[in-house]
Amino acid sequence: MKIIISRLIAVLLLVIPGIAAAYGFLLMKDAIFDYFADMGNVDLPNPDFAWATFVIGFIVFLIGVGFIGGWIFYRDRKHNYLSSRFRPKRPDPLGPAAAPNRLSPSQRKLSDAMKAGELSFVIRQGCLP
Repeated sequence: MKIIISRLIAVLLLVIPGIAAAYGFLLMKDAIFDYFADMGNVDLPNPDFAWATFVIGFIVFLIGVGFIGGWIFYRDRKHNYLSSRFRPKRPDPLGPAAAPNRLSPSQRKLSDAMKAGELSFVIRQGCLP
């Protein structure tokens, strides 16, 4: 029973920001729609845009989407689903001096040839298209 209640609470924690984001989107949509509807009204000489409604809707939308996006990012980072650019930077345990020694012999040969400017060697090895 505890697991069911905890799962229900977890779902509610995701549904509430989703509803808030949808409500914020509706506020923004209504502000824009009302402005365009008032532009077509012949009786109004100068229609006003509801900036307060639009800004409040934008803030509520950003909070809802930001919460859900942050939750997905945190979950993916926990399960190691993230791309390498979003993973935390870890220092090299062997230091930067050990990096050239990690290459395979063929990679080292190719790297040395590229440093020396031997383009024909690189082409013969089939590394360039």
